[in-house]
Amino acid sequence: VFDDADHKKQMWAAREAGLGATAYPRHEPETHEGWEDAAVPPDRLGDYLRDFRALLDRYGYGTASLYGHFGQGCVHTRIPFDLRTADGIAKYRAFAEDSAHLVVDYGGSLSGEHGDGQSRAELLPIMYGERLVAAFGELKALFDPRNRMNPGKIVQPFRLDENLRQGVTYHPLEPRTHFAYPDDGHRFSHAAARCVGVGKCRGHDSGVMCPSYHATGEEEHSTRGRSRLLFEMLQGEVITDGWRSTAVRDALDLCLACKGCRSDCPVDVDMATYKAEFLSHHYAHRLRPLAHYSMGWLPVWARLAAVAPTLVNTVAHAPVLAGAVKAAGGIDRRRTVPRFARQRFRDWFAARSAGSGSGERGPVVLWPDTFTDNFDPQIARDAVTVLEVAGFVVQLPDRTACCGLTWISTGQLPTAKRVLRRTIRTLQPALRAGTPIVVLEPSCAAVFRADLPQLLYGDEDARRLTAQTVTLGELLRGKAPDWHPPDLEAAALLQPHCHQHAVLKYAADHDILESAGVDVDILDAGCCGLAGNFGFERGHYDVSVACAEDKLLPTVRAADSGTLIVADGFSCRTQLRDLEPGTSPLHTAEVLAAAVRSAPRDGRAPEDGRRGHIEPSGADASAAQSTQGADR
Repeated sequence: VFDDADHKKQMWAAREAGLGATAYPRHEPETHEGWEDAAVPPDRLGDYLRDFRALLDRYGYGTASLYGHFGQGCVHTRIPFDLRTADGIAKYRAFAEDSAHLVVDYGGSLSGEHGDGQSRAELLPIMYGERLVAAFGELKALFDPRNRMNPGKIVQPFRLDENLRQGVTYHPLEPRTHFAYPDDGHRFSHAAARCVGVGKCRGHDSGVMCPSYHATGEEEHSTRGRSRLLFEMLQGEVITDGWRSTAVRDALDLCLACKGCRSDCPVDVDMATYKAEFLSHHYAHRLRPLAHYSMGWLPVWARLAAVAPTLVNTVAHAPVLAGAVKAAGGIDRRRTVPRFARQRFRDWFAARSAGSGSGERGPVVLWPDTFTDNFDPQIARDAVTVLEVAGFVVQLPDRTACCGLTWISTGQLPTAKRVLRRTIRTLQPALRAGTPIVVLEPSCAAVFRADLPQLLYGDEDARRLTAQTVTLGELLRGKAPDWHPPDLEAAALLQPHCHQHAVLKYAADHDILESAGVDVDILDAGCCGLAGNFGFERGHYDVSVACAEDKLLPTVRAADSGTLIVADGFSCRTQLRDLEPGTSPLHTAEVLAAAVRSAPRDGRAPEDGRRGHIEPSGADASAAQSTQGADR
């Protein structure tokens, strides 16, 4: 008996994951439903299960999984039917007929919970008898003489082996792809067919998946709806224009590429990857939306802006010019363009004196991602402070490099792969030496851990970068487990970045904050709604704001004024600053640096009234003013 609320939630989550855990078992054939809902009297369940197991073994389905509501005698199954060959389909039919006789012999029902439908309606005479089924037909004819209401499902049913999703004619397109899809046998058609229709993406409870459905309530904008369209695209029957399909493009348009489905979907659908793949082919050798050129190439524009950031900020925020800049970049007019820092982190690091600290724990490479380097350099400076105090020697790549995130999210995959190959060459000495690569921006870390090994599949240095990429918390817990920052005695609301939730997880970073005396409440608020370029693009603003207003913003507004707001993702911090101007969200590195500097904390609201604000001290305060204040 579980009486703890968290334990009960975990148990129900394990139960709900039953279908996903058994649909595509590793190194075993894919499984199907087909006989997933039979029920017998609970006092006869044990005998029935023994006979049912024997029946499965006799047909060669011994690896089938059983789960469900055993207390009520209802049994769900996932069975490795072969539904692509004539012999496999004939065996499926014979098994279903024998299973129907078995459950009826035990006084049970072919359908205990979900209804009969096409897969069992043909077998109803075994349970009810021919006369009663004929009476069903006569009754239906009285109310539906033209047989327009759900035809072929109960009376005059289709055959159970008719209209199969696969069947002997199943022959999807197998296009060449940029991602490798190793868990799908390197076949995009298998990835597109992963969805089994559970509909968890249409839920409104916990988790990240699926923010666009939460905002619109439309099936088209759910993970399930998009999966179905991709499946139909590869079938080539309903959607006949393949990668050029505008129907698929429009359905994917409101996908935030949050990767929430990668972790929350029971069958591991990864719509962010599928979207990037589709966009790459859809726009190949064609003009793209303006946002793909402005935000997709942000790392290039950021390097150019670093030459004269004050001038760029003035132009981008001038009353008249700002509108023209946004229009030219495909940016929604209601969005505020982030300001470039007057001094990039990389430039600050090159100009500073030798690092402090003992360096006894050896070197680490601090990855200067585009967002931290150009917009929030104080975060990287604080990370240097923490790493050196913890005993590490901080190094930077010897030249500017990029993870390719913005090109991936806009589907410019050939460019993304070129960028990643260049990055690997830049990091090669550190990779060969086994040096940890500390990445502060979760979305960039997720690229190295999830996208890179698929885009450069089989590249050994890519494997090394995937294995050596760590968050700040992962490094400190893994390489410096005996180091503990001073106690801040603070409370914090923490908004995990969606890619953090889906790929990186947050256990180590949560642990290091707790060790600094921070009482952390990890929000289950879903996606912030900005999601990189998505929330900036023209036509996405309303959905972006609706995602934030779903849970995140109400929770932040209700927080005590002295509560820190922690958000490691640049998108999350930008969304909060833009939609809730009284909030000053922090990165984990900033909180830890405040602890290291032993900043006074009395639990009261700061004088300026901003939630989640830690005031830098000493040299850091001057630097913060130069990067944050002078350009405003």
